[in-house]
Amino acid sequence: MIAHLAGTVADKRDGEVVVDVNGVGYRVRVSQSCLAAVPPRGEKVLLRTYTHVREDALDLYGFASEEEEAVFRELIGVKAVGPRAAQNILSGIEARDLALAVASGDVARLTKVPGIGKKTAERLVVELKEKLVALARAAAPSKGAGRGPVLEQLEHALLGLGYRPQQAGQAVEALADASQGRALDELLREALKLLRG
Repeated sequence: MIAHLAGTVADKRDGEVVVDVNGVGYRVRVSQSCLAAVPPRGEKVLLRTYTHVREDALDLYGFASEEEEAVFRELIGVKAVGPRAAQNILSGIEARDLALAVASGDVARLTKVPGIGKKTAERLVVELKEKLVALARAAAPSKGAGRGPVLEQLEHALLGLGYRPQQAGQAVEALADASQGRALDELLREALKLLRG
């Protein structure tokens, strides 16, 4: 099993990178987000990898981050999602965003990703919800990095009232522009009105 490759970028094209490691070129399949993170030809690179062995082939899948690799490994554990399909999914959505969508049960968001139909989206939520919840929690603060403390408190209050992370996040985003100088209780009343329709 090849855990990672450290070498020089020999070639970069859609969906793959060739990494030269001491004169040996390794062709590595990568997602679009990973491809964007790979430096130009001739530069040094370190890619985390997953080795997939089949009867007729040995394929390497590469990742720019530990998060992307972790989500990929969870995806290939889902029935009817192989390595190539998992890589295609990660080309259509960032690993953290996928984890957030799965953890919050956002089937509508998942079906917008090329290669994910409604049945596959539902299967991902059922099979991966608990497994990706830790990554989703880690991703949540980065999503609201530009928020002030009142909006953070508002989101925590909505979660405390039993609303799902997706619902709370949407309500907070809807009120973000009009939140300057307003008290938490006033924003909470408005958020509840929005959520109750």
